[in-house]
Amino acid sequence: MTVTIKPNRAVDYHSINDLELAALAADRDPQAVRTITTRNNQRLFRVAWGILQNRTDAEDAVQNAYLRAFSSLGKFEGRSALSTWLTRIVINEALGAKRTRERQRQMLETDEVAVLDLYREKLMQGSLDRASNGEQAARQQIRGILERTIAALPEEFRMVFILREVEGLSVKETAEALEVVEGTVKTRLHRARLKLQEMLAPEVRDVLQGTFPFAGPDCDRMTSAVVAEVCGPGL
Repeated sequence: MTVTIKPNRAVDYHSINDLELAALAADRDPQAVRTITTRNNQRLFRVAWGILQNRTDAEDAVQNAYLRAFSSLGKFEGRSALSTWLTRIVINEALGAKRTRERQRQMLETDEVAVLDLYREKLMQGSLDRASNGEQAARQQIRGILERTIAALPEEFRMVFILREVEGLSVKETAEALEVVEGTVKTRLHRARLKLQEMLAPEVRDVLQGTFPFAGPDCDRMTSAVVAEVCGPGL
């Protein structure tokens, strides 16, 4: 990367190209670093979550990937979008974290040590679910179903689905990020959609059975109104 930004020039961080933005960030320009991170945080987190399926681990992977990226911005040549370059780094970081986690889990299983973090997470989620009500509970339930179902996809399908359907990347951008050919992206996305449809059907059916509840105050109000109409007021 050989781009140079004149020091006296007023910089519009939202309109300069990727090479210029990377050059400023390489010089530790705070606003350039902030622009890059805020522009890419959501996509990179979703990509990391797609591999690690754990929010805390995904956040750690993204942060570590940023540190690696900002320390080697001189290697960015602009052959692909800066976001694509960052996505590749996050994928590698998350895959490395996943391998480390799997080795640690194998050691724990060998020593017959309980994995308490997973148990705590389930307990906390159960508490949150019980504390929720009404529309908030419904939204959380639907989001939970979607996240669990996406997480259950094979990794190669899950990554394509997140980049294409959640992040809205084009076939070309997804292929570049995952370093596969475009035909592979199309095939995996098609299979991911079919698999999701198959897995979501019973989940959605169960949720629908609990939709449009009519109990408690709603039920009492309706009952009182009907009694008043049929039997007369005050009864």
